[in-house]
Parts: sequence; structure tokens; C-alpha cells
Amino acid sequence: MAGITQVCNDTSEKIELFPPQGLYLKPLAKINVCVQLPQLKQPGKSISNWEVMERVKHMARPHSFLTLKIIKSTLEFIRLEGETETKALIKTLIQRLDAKTIKLSGFPDILKVKAAEAKVSFPLRHDWDSYFRDAKNMNEMKSGERPDTIHFRDLPTRWFASARSRESDKPNEQYLKRTWEGYGEVRCVDIPMLDPYRKEMTTSTKSGAIQTFTYGQDLTFEAFVQFKEYIGFVKAMDSLRGMKLLYIGEDEKAYTANIKVDFDKTKHLSDKSIKKRRIERWKLEQLEKEREDKVRNEREEEERKQEEERRKKREEEEDKERKRIEKVQKKEDRRKSREEKRKHKALQKRKKEEEKKLQQKIALEERKFLIAQRKLESIRLMSELFNAVKKIKVKEDLEKHEREAEEMRKKELEMEQIQKEQDLKRKLEARKRKKDRLERQEHELRSKILKNWKVKEEREEEIQRESLRKKIAGQGKMKSAVVVKK
Repeated sequence: MAGITQVCNDTSEKIELFPPQGLYLKPLAKINVCVQLPQLKQPGKSISNWEVMERVKHMARPHSFLTLKIIKSTLEFIRLEGETETKALIKTLIQRLDAKTIKLSGFPDILKVKAAEAKVSFPLRHDWDSYFRDAKNMNEMKSGERPDTIHFRDLPTRWFASARSRESDKPNEQYLKRTWEGYGEVRCVDIPMLDPYRKEMTTSTKSGAIQTFTYGQDLTFEAFVQFKEYIGFVKAMDSLRGMKLLYIGEDEKAYTANIKVDFDKTKHLSDKSIKKRRIERWKLEQLEKEREDKVRNEREEEERKQEEERRKKREEEEDKERKRIEKVQKKEDRRKSREEKRKHKALQKRKKEEEKKLQQKIALEERKFLIAQRKLESIRLMSELFNAVKKIKVKEDLEKHEREAEEMRKKELEMEQIQKEQDLKRKLEARKRKKDRLERQEHELRSKILKNWKVKEEREEEIQRESLRKKIAGQGKMKSAVVVKK
């Protein structure tokens, strides 16, 4: 699908076609670029078409082409066709490219560039009117033999599939019909790929034979849409001129597809063609039914024969199985008889071995009892010996503990005496520190009192001196006043 449709980033120019299905029309925006080539003087040297294309793309920056391809290449020029996102961008690209030049590496000459908007190849009203007027095998009074049917090709299948049939990728005729009913009443539609018998039909027209089941069938399909009135056909053709199909999905992503549109020249939807296809379809259905019946009968006969063969084979196998079972049974009886004899001999042998083992076991138990009795006596003797040793050890431990306790008491008394001496020493030191602190505080207090008394005496002397200075200063002023008066 990626090679048939293109991602569309600009939907500003969309025209409504059938919004419920997400279908719109968008103007085709194509530009022709012609690059004049210089005359090659050196033999064996050629101009790279790819390099020319890259230079054209570079000249169009910051804009870009959706597609750019070479449609014609000669010794004199290279013609390219490019498609842009919108029609409004064509004028800008023409200004950037037209009458400009390109300089290629390794070539002294410059290449002249011409650009112009590409003409759209689409049938005009004059084309279909003249065709049906001049055609001798057409009757304009009959549907399908006049300009009323549009032939579509390369329609994306998924865009016209219903929600229930999207998984099988089959277009829906009702959706196709409703898509074009906006231009006028649609008489009928036909999608060849939906007819399973169409590829076997021999019906064809002169030059426009229906091409079905071609490459890309699952991705695109062709369809015929017939309008009841001529005006509906004209409106649809006029609206499709210079347009491509735009699809906007539920995820708001947009895609475009270049579809092929033409008026039908094959009388595909004429009553005669429809009837002929219906008859041929009925014949094919009957033929297919006969083939199916024949195949079914052959299959049933084959199954009957196979069942008979299976029955015979089953009976033979059952007979063989019965004989095999009888043989096996006889063999089993002989085996059981031999087995019974072997078991009897083995039982007698086992009894003898068990009696022998029992005698050995009794002798072994007696020996174990004797050994156990001796061990018990040894244990009693050792117990007595250990008790005597234990008494001696306990007495020695008790004496040792008494000595250790006496030593501990002596050490505790010594420690108490040392502790008392240390406490007395600490008390004497504390008293001495207290006495020293009191003497120091007394000395500091005396010094402070003496200092305050000296400061007070100095202040009183200063006050007396100040008073004396004021008195002396007053007497001096009085004398100066008397002298000035004289």
C-alpha cells in the first residue's frame, strides 16, 4: 500500500467527497522541469541524470517535491515531472527554477532550466461527446451506450472497504455508490474483482477489455459507476479533473492516491453487456455446479470403494489378530507353566536359605547378648571408679574454692582501706581548694574596695580642684571688667 498511496501532511485544499468514509478530493499539483543539455565535445563522457535531479531538488529548497521523476531524456534535454504538496506551492517553485541555470561538476558549460505547471491529462466534454457521436455501434437512447459511465482504476481497496470486510480487503459496492451520489443519482456500479467468475468470462469489448486479476489486485481495484442522468456524469467528471483522492482515517492521518479516471468506451454497464455477463455467469455457475456434482459423485464412489477396501482389510486384520491372539495365548500358557515350576523351585530354595539365615541370626543375637552383658559389667565397674574419682575431685575443688574465697575477702578489705584513704585524701584536697578559693576571693574583694576608694578620693579631689578653678576664674573676670571701665 505504501507504493500506491502517499502520506499527506497538508489537507488545507481538500474538497468533500464522502466524509463518512473519510474520502475527499485534493488538487493535483504537478510541475514540468526541462533542463537544456550542452553539446558533449569529449567522446565517452555523459551527464548524470541523477546529478541533474539532485541539483533541481537543491534549487527548490527549502521546499521539496513529493515525487520527482524523469519522464524523457535525450541528448538535447532532460524533462522531469515533479509533484508538490499543494497547488499554491507551484508558483513558488516556478520562480525558483524557471530561467535559472545549473553548473555540473566536470562540465564547463551551464545548463538552462525551464519550469512550468504541468498539464493534466484528462478527458474533456468534447472528447466524450465526439466519441459517442461518431461511434456507429452506440445508441445514445440506451444506458451504457452514451456518456454516463465512469471507469475508475487504481482505487485503493481499503478506502472503500466496510468495517466488517476490512480484514478481507474487499471493496464495498454500496460505499462506492454512496461516494458518487453527491453528483447525481447513480444507476448502478460494478466492481469486477468482487465477481469470482469474472476471470473465466470471455466477454470483452473492442479495445477496452476488462483487465481483472492483475498485479496489485489486493491493493487497488477498478470500478464502473453509471449515472442515471447525463448532468451527474458531467459534474463527476468535472470535479475529478486535475484531482487525486484523499483519505483521512480515524487516527487523523491523511493519505493521497493518484487514480485513473476515464469515460467508459466498452458499453460495460449497458443492459446488453449486463445481461450477457449474467447469462455467462449463470452458465459458469451451472458448469461449476455440474463439476461439483461430478466431483462429489466421484468422491462418494471413491469413498465407497475405499470403505469396502477398509472393511475387507479390517476383516483380514481381525482374522490375523484372532490367530495371533490364540498363538499368544498358547505361548502364554506354556510360559505360565514354566513360571510355576520356576516359582516352586525358587520357593523351596528360598525356604532353605531363610532357615539358614534364621540359624545365623540366632547365633548372631546370642553373641550380641554376650557382648552386651560384658559391656554392661564394664560400664558398672567404670561407674564405680568414676564415682570415687569424682568424690576426690569434689573435695579438692571445695578446698580450692574456700582458699580462693578467703583470698577474695582479704583483697576486698585491702581495697576498702585504700578507698577510705583515697576518700580522705580527696576531702583534704577539696578543703584546701575551698580555702584557697575563699582567700583569693577575699583578696580580690579587698583589691576592688581599695580601688573604688581610691577612685572616689580622686573624684572628690577633682571636684574640689574644679570648684577652686571656677572661683579663681570668676575673680579674674571681675578684675578685667574694672580695668576696661577705666
